[in-house]
Amino acid sequence: MKDTREKILQKLLDAESVVYFTGAGISAESGIATFRGAGGIWNKLKPEELANFDAFLRNPDMVWEWYQYRRSVLKDAQPNAAHLAIAQSENIFQNVTVVTQNVDNLHKRAGSTNIYELHGNIERNFCVRCHTYYNLPDVPFENKAPKCECGGLIRPDVVWFGEMLPQEIFSASEDAAMNCDVMFIIGTSAVVYPAARIPGLARRHGAYLIEINIEPTEISYTVDASLMGKAGEILPGLLNDVKSRK
Repeated sequence: MKDTREKILQKLLDAESVVYFTGAGISAESGIATFRGAGGIWNKLKPEELANFDAFLRNPDMVWEWYQYRRSVLKDAQPNAAHLAIAQSENIFQNVTVVTQNVDNLHKRAGSTNIYELHGNIERNFCVRCHTYYNLPDVPFENKAPKCECGGLIRPDVVWFGEMLPQEIFSASEDAAMNCDVMFIIGTSAVVYPAARIPGLARRHGAYLIEINIEPTEISYTVDASLMGKAGEILPGLLNDVKSRK
């Protein structure tokens, strides 16, 4: 383990460009393990029955109510030590990019400045007719799905089942993966496509891959180093060691 850590540190000391590819596991450390409360009304419905455009058109009020519930779960959540360490690593490396599958906005709230949100952001919304964007404070919800000034329905800016990832964001993520020296894969099994393409691209273009997860995943045996444990405990220590040696 000591030799592995030393090799990781050397790779990080030599790195100019670092990409953090994150999933639900990093946010679980902020208390966001699930959007479903025990015995709640939403336990009776599957996410795919709510998070799709057809469901939104059939019952926009119910879908909005569900997203308001999800937002209430997120409201008091705070970026954890891993989010903060990622943001602060912008002071260590020349180029830092976050590619996240999460929609919770915690990377931005932690201070990261270069973030590609593959699945959108639950705090943003847009009109399905004219595509005007709205932040949460600008969208009052009183048990009815809000409408734009043009009359179109406003929906959450998240990728629903059956929808493609935002092409510009995905392309930029691919470019970052192909040009990074080190990629951290944190809190994700990285097996769901097309997002799972990102670590594979990094590996094929010569990046050193470091997995941080609480348990082994399907990619644990394909990365260069796999560290088991909480990202909020492992990552700050690694980055502090790098900073102290620079």
